[in-house]
Amino acid sequence: MVLMLLAAALPARGQEFATFLAALRADSFADKEQAVAALGKLGDGRAVAVLTALKDGRLLKAPDGRVIISQPPNLIDPMTGEVVPDLTADALDRVHINNRLRGAIEGALGELTLFSADPAARLAAARDAVRHPSVDGAVLLEKAIAAEKEADIRAAMQQSLSAARLLSGSKQEKLAAARALGTTTDPQIKNLLDQFRAASESDPELRQAADAALASIKHRLWLVGLLANLFQGVSLGSVLLLAAIGLAITFGVMGVINMAHGEMIMLGAYAAYVCQQVFRAFLPVGWINGYLAAALPVAFLCAGAVGVALERTVIRRLYGRPLETLLATWGVSLILQQTVRSIFGSPNREVANPSWMTGGFDLIGGFTVTWNRVCIIFFCLTVLAALALLLNRTSLGLQMRAVTQNRPMASVMGIRTARIDALTFGLGSGIAGMAGVALSQIGNVSPNLGTIYIVDSFLVVVFGGVGNLLGTFVGALFLGIVNKFLEPVAGAVLGKIVVLVTIILFIQRRPRGLFAPKGRSAEAEA
Repeated sequence: MVLMLLAAALPARGQEFATFLAALRADSFADKEQAVAALGKLGDGRAVAVLTALKDGRLLKAPDGRVIISQPPNLIDPMTGEVVPDLTADALDRVHINNRLRGAIEGALGELTLFSADPAARLAAARDAVRHPSVDGAVLLEKAIAAEKEADIRAAMQQSLSAARLLSGSKQEKLAAARALGTTTDPQIKNLLDQFRAASESDPELRQAADAALASIKHRLWLVGLLANLFQGVSLGSVLLLAAIGLAITFGVMGVINMAHGEMIMLGAYAAYVCQQVFRAFLPVGWINGYLAAALPVAFLCAGAVGVALERTVIRRLYGRPLETLLATWGVSLILQQTVRSIFGSPNREVANPSWMTGGFDLIGGFTVTWNRVCIIFFCLTVLAALALLLNRTSLGLQMRAVTQNRPMASVMGIRTARIDALTFGLGSGIAGMAGVALSQIGNVSPNLGTIYIVDSFLVVVFGGVGNLLGTFVGALFLGIVNKFLEPVAGAVLGKIVVLVTIILFIQRRPRGLFAPKGRSAEAEA
C-alpha cells in the first residue's frame, strides 16, 4: 500500500526507474553498484522499498525479466506497488549482493530517506543533510522539496538546500543562501558560514554577505541565551518560592528558625515516590499518570502532620529561646534524615514524570522549554494564589495575621494563639511537602534533598521580608534569575557567594527586607 501511494505521489520518472531497476538483474556486482547509485540519485520514493529489499535479500528476478519484491505472503511489483498473482517465490531467483554493494545500498538509502513515507525519517534526513552539503545533495533536496507536503519538513529541507548551495552554487545562489542561513540559530550553520567566509576572502561581496549572516546568527544566539537564562531563572525562582513559602509563614507568625523545614520538603518528595510505587503495584497500568494528583494531598497531610507534632512536642517548649529552637530543629532534621535512610535506604530514588509532563517544545531554535518546568511554575503560582486567598479571605487567615502583627493583643481578643501556632506550623510544613512533590519531578529523591534548599529558603524569606508573601515571591524570583545570569560569568559557587554578600549588604541597609512587616509589634522592634 505504501509503495502504491509513493508511486502515485512522486513525479513520473517511470522510464529511468525501470531502466535502473532492470540493471539490478545483472551478474556483475559493478553494474549493480552503478544501478544502486543511480537509484539513490534519482529521488524516486519507490527506490526505498527496492533497495531495502535488495539489502535484506528479498529482491527477486523473474524469468520474464521483471524484478519482484518479496513481502510475505505476497510478491510486489515495485513499478506499480501492486501484488503479482501469477508468480510464486519458489520459482524466482534472489538478486545477490556483496559487502561493497551493501555499503553502496546504505549510502543510497541515506539519500532516499528524504522521500521516505515516514515524516519523522524525512525530517531527520533533512536535518542531517546540513552536515554533508554537496551538489548531488542539492539536486535530491530540490526534488524532495517539490514533493513535500509538511511545512516544517519543507523548511528543514530548504535550510539544507541553502547550505548545499552555499558551497556549490553560483555566486547569486551563494548570496541568497547566506541571507537565508542568517535567520537560523543552528551551530552547524554557523560553522558552515565560518568556512564559507574563510573561502571567500577574495570576493568582498561574498565575504560581506557571510559577515552579515554571522552577525545575525550571533545576535539570535545572544537572544536565545538571554531567553534561556530568563526561563531557567524563573524556573529556579519558582522552586525556591515553593521551598520558602512555607518557611515564610512559620517564621513570620512564630519567629521560629526551623532548621527541619528542608526535611518537610524531603518527606513530600518521598510521599510522591511511595504514591508512584503504589500506583505501579496495585492499580491498572493506565492509571500511572494520575499518581501525581494523589501525591499532592498525601504529601501535604504527611508533612503537615509531622509539622504539627513537631510544634506540639518540641517548639512549643522553646518559644523565646531562638538559639535553642535552632539547635533542637537541627537535631530533628538529622533524626528525620536517618529515619528515611532506614526505611528507603541511602541511594537516590527515581520519580518518573507523568506522560503529560514529559518532553518539551522548541520555542526558538536552540531554546527548548520543558513541560515539567512549565508545570512547576504554574503550580507555584497556584499555591501562592491559594495561600494569599487563605490569609486574606478566611477567618483562619485573619487570626494568623493578627498573631503576626501583635500576639499579646490577639490573645486578649480571644484568639487561641497556641492553636494558631500549631495550625500555622502544620500549614507551612504541608506546603513544604507539596514543594517536595514538585521537586521530585526535576531531580532524584534522596534523604539530603532538603539540605539543598534550606539556606536559599532562609535567604529568600529574609530578603523579601519576614512573613510577607509578596516579598517572598519577589525575593525568590530575584535570587533565581540573578543566580542563572551570574553562573555563566562567575561560576556556580562564586555566583552564590556574590548573591550572599549582596543580600548581607542589603540587609545592613534595610534590616526588615524588601517588604517590611506591619503592625505595632513590628514598629516597636524597628
